[in-house]
Amino acid sequence: MIQTIIHRLLRRRHFWRYATFDEVAELYASRVMRLLAQYMINMFVAVYLYQQGYSLLFIVAYYAICFAFRMVAAYFSAHFVARFGPKHGILTANLMYIPALVAFTVVPHFGVPAIAVFGFFQSISMVLNDLSYMVDFSKVKHVDHAGKEIGYMQIFERLTASLSPLIGGVVAFLISPEATMWLSAVLFAVASWPLFKTKEQVRTRQKLEFRHFPWRDTWRTIRAETAIGMDMVASNFIWVLFISIMVFKSTGNDLYFTVGAFASITVVTSFFSAYAFGRIIDWRHGGDLLRVAAIGNAMTHAFRAFVTAPVGVAAANITNEVATTGYSMAYMRGLFDTADRATGHRIVYLFFVSAAMNFGAFMGCILFVGLLVSGVSQQHAFQLFFILVAVYVLLPMTARFRLYH
Repeated sequence: MIQTIIHRLLRRRHFWRYATFDEVAELYASRVMRLLAQYMINMFVAVYLYQQGYSLLFIVAYYAICFAFRMVAAYFSAHFVARFGPKHGILTANLMYIPALVAFTVVPHFGVPAIAVFGFFQSISMVLNDLSYMVDFSKVKHVDHAGKEIGYMQIFERLTASLSPLIGGVVAFLISPEATMWLSAVLFAVASWPLFKTKEQVRTRQKLEFRHFPWRDTWRTIRAETAIGMDMVASNFIWVLFISIMVFKSTGNDLYFTVGAFASITVVTSFFSAYAFGRIIDWRHGGDLLRVAAIGNAMTHAFRAFVTAPVGVAAANITNEVATTGYSMAYMRGLFDTADRATGHRIVYLFFVSAAMNFGAFMGCILFVGLLVSGVSQQHAFQLFFILVAVYVLLPMTARFRLYH
């Protein structure tokens, strides 16, 4: 049904594609269902662990280990995608998230071993899915209208992101957090179905070729990706913990509803900006958008350090959504263009991008761990973290995409 709706809405806008629209609709539909399941629970994992009695230091150290493991998993994921194709990578990734969710439902009974199993399967699923999606989208996009396509995908993603936390929060509040996990598992099980109405668009049985890799044209973008990883940790994990512990200060299931509702309401603001940003990118002004939005994102992180009330949470979430949508869309368009130019090295380049992002996320976790063990209070640790992140997330401005020059 989701694929049919997307097909009818956007078919006329994709008459110029080299690939058939069926392939685009498949990718859109599968991505929406995957993110619906993913966003439903990802925001609440850290909060759930905290409510189960695990310390802030333990939770952040756990994420640091996960991101370190994902750097290694990215290498094997790249080999998998080269061998079997990105569609089979997405299918495998979706199925591997299900045992992760099963493990998480038994955390109250089995403790750290269940958390470890959850982290293992979730990490592989996340890395394999992200790499497969980037390879697939970079291959089937239209060269002249990729900004608009990224805009459409961003609209669908933000729509999903606006609904999922609210749905997950309501289910957790009315039933239990574990019920949210089971609902998410069902969605993961069906998320790959739309993909296999057409064949793989990427040649399979490839071997990764690291020789003659175009480092001169790619090293700045790979380096900048570390800032995107740190930005992800700050927004998706540390910020959620901060508002849960320091602002809302609730210990019951109503906290899931509150956090989910704030995320859902504020993310709506990115709907309107995504389409406009897509057109700006196609008008060859993506470089300007990248710089302006990166500065806005940095200012948002700095502002977060001083949030003390729900109205501040809403303001920070709104500005973060608009800024992140802008810089990430411009960045992804440049990244896909670079992947096209890296002849014979598409998967290898996107592997380095994935590894760099997880390295940046790992650095973000280690930074926060260092602040926690330094002797400062929890509140000061949060504040110093956001201020330091505000400086580092300016790094995407240094990326040099030939598309924008």
